[in-house]
Amino acid sequence: MRDIEILRIHHLKGPNIWTYRPVLEAWVDIGELEDCPSNTIAGFYERLVSWLPTLEEHRCSYGVRGGFLRRVREGTWPAHILEHVTLELQSLAGFPGGFGKARETSKRGVYKVVVRAHQEALTRACLLAARDLVMAAMEDRPFEVAAVVKTLRRVADSYCLGPSTACIVDAADDRDIPAIRLNEGNLVQLGYGARSRRIWTAESDATSAIAEGISRDKDLTKSLLESCGVPVPEGRLAASSEEAWEVAEAIGLPVVVKPTDGNHGRGVFTNLQTREEIETAFEVAVGEGSGVIVERSIPGIEHRLLVVGGKLVAAAKGEEVFVTGDGVSSVSELIELQVNSSSLRGGSEDHPLNPVRLDTAARMELKRQGYGAESVIPEGVQVLVQRNGSVCFDVTESVHPENAAIAELAARVVGLDIAGIDLLAEDISRPLREQHGAIVEVNAGPGLLMHLKPAIGAPRPVGKAIVGSLFDKGESGRIPIVGITGTGDNSSTAMQIARLFHLEGKNAGLACSGGLYLGKRRISNQAGWADSRKILMNRNVEAAVFENGPLVLLEEGLPYDRCQVGIVTGIAPGSKVEAFDILDEEKMAGVLRTQVDVVLAEGAAVLNADDERVVEMAKYCDGEVIYYASGPGKVSAHIEAGHRAVFLRGRYLFLAHGGGETRLMQGGIGLLPAAAAAVALGFDIELIKNGLGTFDCADAAEMKRNAECN
Repeated sequence: MRDIEILRIHHLKGPNIWTYRPVLEAWVDIGELEDCPSNTIAGFYERLVSWLPTLEEHRCSYGVRGGFLRRVREGTWPAHILEHVTLELQSLAGFPGGFGKARETSKRGVYKVVVRAHQEALTRACLLAARDLVMAAMEDRPFEVAAVVKTLRRVADSYCLGPSTACIVDAADDRDIPAIRLNEGNLVQLGYGARSRRIWTAESDATSAIAEGISRDKDLTKSLLESCGVPVPEGRLAASSEEAWEVAEAIGLPVVVKPTDGNHGRGVFTNLQTREEIETAFEVAVGEGSGVIVERSIPGIEHRLLVVGGKLVAAAKGEEVFVTGDGVSSVSELIELQVNSSSLRGGSEDHPLNPVRLDTAARMELKRQGYGAESVIPEGVQVLVQRNGSVCFDVTESVHPENAAIAELAARVVGLDIAGIDLLAEDISRPLREQHGAIVEVNAGPGLLMHLKPAIGAPRPVGKAIVGSLFDKGESGRIPIVGITGTGDNSSTAMQIARLFHLEGKNAGLACSGGLYLGKRRISNQAGWADSRKILMNRNVEAAVFENGPLVLLEEGLPYDRCQVGIVTGIAPGSKVEAFDILDEEKMAGVLRTQVDVVLAEGAAVLNADDERVVEMAKYCDGEVIYYASGPGKVSAHIEAGHRAVFLRGRYLFLAHGGGETRLMQGGIGLLPAAAAAVALGFDIELIKNGLGTFDCADAAEMKRNAECN
């Protein structure tokens, strides 16, 4: 039977043998299809291209546009096709590009298909859909691509970060700042341990709860702004529709009626000129918040100014929406024909403009002009439908310096580190005082989409600005991380390094085969991937040490993206992991090399020079390479080239550096990797001598006793 059977799927959540990024690794059995390359299946190529014409963009091994489809024409195997179709479906769902591979295993017909996993649930859904699509194309069965893509987009919307959070995370990634998603929503940690910061959409851990509370209370916000000389519209609270009319009479028509603590423009009515309009607006607004405020109407267009870290970084303005009569169509029909038919309008983040709806405010605007929703407008007559809407036309370069300063002051007065300042002005390039403009709201957690995907104008790097406000220039949010791998027992080395951090005064986390430790206290007897991440999420942790065996790398990947020091202690003869098709020492070296791949450029790989396969990993290190060896002979060439090494001579460990030698301490082979790592970390030589020179089984025993007590 010809079929593609998915045997198992592994989610490699961190750097792994394939790539630095999270991936899904699917083991698939193509069975009899091993004898049926794509060029032998009649009509397969044509059906595949008709369903997914965008596969033309896949370059594949030829390195040119259309390279993958050329492979399909010439003949390739279903596992390879499955890889590319999965990536393309993921792209159509909103996540373009990404890593992919398909590799044979030692069993005929069984392949490992690996694809970049932006989010596990989405990539898994894309993989399963790709399998169905490929089989349908092979068997000449119908396949509803549009319906499947629509479903995948819903999965993406459900599980993936929102656009505001995603742009901040992407900006952090551009600066090599790691990110950890802390829940299924938009709470994200940037950085590790004690150097980390947190964001939640466009709020940060520096966003004051008091400031956020002030911003929700529009009357209090106005009072504070007015006391600091910020122009705001005159107005006050109203407890009833009758009182709303009284306030309007007192401050003068026209007025605005809105909830005191509403959001997203719900229940906001502008340019109200009659008692009937005001009372109607009050009844709607009172249902959208805990109170209603009546304000003098300010002439002009609504603008949103984004202030981050006390500086204006982006500005957008809204739109007035008109329809033009044709003598035949009603107002509601004209809105659909002339406005909502625009490709820029829609309900998703791909549409910068919102559809126009005939809500209470729009009907009120029409009534002022003598029309209703079903009125037929004479040909050529222009009718205003919406006074302010869809604030998404970029005007950042046009903001007058005085207006920018006022917006920045408003953010400081309220106390927000990230603020969306709503103001009304006829021309943002002129000072507000010249045109009687005013700030009408200050918002916490402002939406960023209008600045990322404006309907007109250039996108603004608002994510970069937010990351820049959280991390100083050159700061990466990283703590010292040491990763240790090899096929032997590396727990002792991990404990030795953790002890050195402790002696230096750092609160160190340790994940090893003995469990999860903070200092010398064991907090869990498990040290799997999720457990190890707890160390990186702990904001008291100032350094971390991880023991990563081959199974960790093969099943889940590394728990961190990069490390300061990566140690490979050796590959034992006959090393293999049959369940993952790692059947010899050469393949095992490829697994353990992952630890070297993730060493930072300013970090170091600590490698066992007594093992030739480990020595070969040096070329994959972005940083320094420090060898350690049982004698000076194995590292002499390295030392002569001006590099550092740690080795045994007699009963003592020596550090070779800069043409000289330093005797460290008396000890055996078991202290070499920790000593070399300590040198790489820049520990004081006396601390290394004392810390490692006094480390023995008593230290491990103490950790075990503490574990039993907990």
